[in-house]
Amino acid sequence: MRALVLGGTGWLGRAVVRDMLAAGTDVTCLTRGTSGEVPEGAHLVRADRQASGAYDGVRGDWDDIVELSADPDLVEPALDALADRAAHWTLVSTVSVYTRNDQPDADETATLVEPRDLTQYADAKVSAERSSAARLGSRLLIGRPGLVVGPGDPSDRFGYWPARLSLGGRVLSPTTAGRFVQVIDVGDLAAWIGHAGRTGQTGVVNAVGPAVPLVDFLRQVTTSTAGPPRTAGHDTELVEVEDDVLLDRDVRYWAGPRSLPLWLPRSDAAFAQRSGRAFVATGGRTRPLEPTVAAVLADERARGLTRARRSGLTPVEEDAVLRSLR
Repeated sequence: MRALVLGGTGWLGRAVVRDMLAAGTDVTCLTRGTSGEVPEGAHLVRADRQASGAYDGVRGDWDDIVELSADPDLVEPALDALADRAAHWTLVSTVSVYTRNDQPDADETATLVEPRDLTQYADAKVSAERSSAARLGSRLLIGRPGLVVGPGDPSDRFGYWPARLSLGGRVLSPTTAGRFVQVIDVGDLAAWIGHAGRTGQTGVVNAVGPAVPLVDFLRQVTTSTAGPPRTAGHDTELVEVEDDVLLDRDVRYWAGPRSLPLWLPRSDAAFAQRSGRAFVATGGRTRPLEPTVAAVLADERARGLTRARRSGLTPVEEDAVLRSLR
């Protein structure tokens, strides 16, 4: 089998390539290579996808092509150059394409946002979906992952909690009632993408794991991370705080600086409760939460539990909020 990955040096792209190689696929990566090297065993075609002749180095027909980008300046030229030479095409999209996040167990038929501003992630992904469907028809698989997690995650969203809870003490949390966490391990997503290409899966699929109540998630992570280097004598105490109190102290939702990662407004709680039935039906499998937490914690410890990160509260910020509550 001959596969072309448009990318392959980023976090998810490398995982996809590694899975394909393990299955015996002949993999070529078309990429600028600015995010690193391709996994050993893959062929590298170095090119700027916005440049003239970018696809000249990937001639011939392909059994499978994987597109990871949402940028229309990349997606459209790739379709022009390669659509007629692909037996199967996977576009990696996102569950962020849906208009509403207040419908638990909503499936792939839910209404999408209208792509009015292609600088916005969701708009760009919907545009990419529509362009790809128009060109590829029944040869296209659109995968819409939820929150992708695992060691090396550049967003720092999931890793914040194993890192913070492993340190113990008073841990700031949003109120957990009515809230959920829904993740998919990067290895499981990559395995599904590779399997889908080998078996010819098509259509639209939410690539998501099971929805877990936030309180259960935090308890499970706390249990999984117990032990050194937790400060002696400091057991974990989860301090649940109402949304308006957190917002009044400039604590932010979901991701980014001064955030409590994975925290969503209650009006958007169903963002983390998408139906995963189609994922399972197309061969998707998800590992238990424990091994993902263990792998992420090991990665966090290697990188530094209190390091500067893209998402989460710093120790100083968290301490200031906790002090203000007394």
